[in-house]
Amino acid sequence: MPVEEEHRVVCHLDELLAARGLTLTALADRIGVTIVNLSVLKNQRARAIRFSTLTALCDALDCQPGDLFSVAE
Repeated sequence: MPVEEEHRVVCHLDELLAARGLTLTALADRIGVTIVNLSVLKNQRARAIRFSTLTALCDALDCQPGDLFSVAE
């Protein structure tokens, strides 16, 4: 089996939540995604994200995908 390469995409969910005074629980309730799934994103363990989830996050946090994610060097 080939070894999977680690991705370099960094999620800035913590910073956005803090800037907006939101908790992970409140965000999960707003967008209908489980806290566990948001925690996976927040803790840099996600391997993928659905466009519907990304859209819901951007709507709830009033941001663009580039505010939520960046690519590390």
